[in-house]
Amino acid sequence: MLARVVPGVVNISTTSRVRIELNPLFNDPFFRQFFGGVPNVPREVERQSLGSGVVVDAERGLILTSQHVIANAEEISVTLLDGRRFEATLVRSDRDADVSIVRIAARNLTAVPLGDSDALRVGDFVVAIGSPFGLGQTVTSGIVSAVGRSMLGAGEHQTFIQTDASINPGNSGGALVDWDGRLVGINTAIVGPSGGNVGIGFAVPVNAARKAMEGVLGRG
Repeated sequence: MLARVVPGVVNISTTSRVRIELNPLFNDPFFRQFFGGVPNVPREVERQSLGSGVVVDAERGLILTSQHVIANAEEISVTLLDGRRFEATLVRSDRDADVSIVRIAARNLTAVPLGDSDALRVGDFVVAIGSPFGLGQTVTSGIVSAVGRSMLGAGEHQTFIQTDASINPGNSGGALVDWDGRLVGINTAIVGPSGGNVGIGFAVPVNAARKAMEGVLGRG
C-alpha cells in the first residue's frame, strides 16, 4: 500500500515577506522621545516555512494541502519524492476549512485516491505521511482515536479526525490514509505542550476538504 501511496505525497516550501516595525515603543508618544528622532520605518523580512501536500489529480497537477501552510506565500515550491522541484500556483483556498489546492506543471505524477472519511470508525488503522521538521518524507502509523472532534481555535462547525499516528511540525498538509491507501484526511495540527507529538493529532476529513474545494476536486 505504501509503495503506491508514498510517491503521491510531496514537500511544500513557501517564501513570504512581512513588514515589521523596528520597535513597538515608537508608537508611544512618551517613549518616542528617547529614540532621538529616528524614524520608525518598517522593514521587510523574508520568512520561509515547510509543510506537505497530497497529489489528488495527476493529470491536472493538483495538490491538496493545508491553507495555513501556504497562507500569505509569495512563492510556493513543491518537491516530489523523486527529487523533482516545481513552482506552484494557488488555485483555491478555504481558510475556515484550512485546505488549499495548488497546481504544478509536471508529468508522471502519482495521485492518492480519495476515500470516504464519513466511513471511519474509532480504532481504524491509519497512516500519516509527510515531511516533519524538514527531514524528508516520513511515515507513521496509528489508529483513529476519535471522529467529529472539535479543536480549540477552529471554526464553529469544523470537526476533525483525531489520531495517535505521529504528526509533527512539517506534517501539516500531508496525507492521512486508510488501510487501502485512500486519502481520508489532511494532517493539520497537534496538541502538545512542547510543540511535538504526544499522540494527539488532528486531520481535516477528506469529505470536508472535498466540499470546500467543490468544483476543483473530483469525487474520487
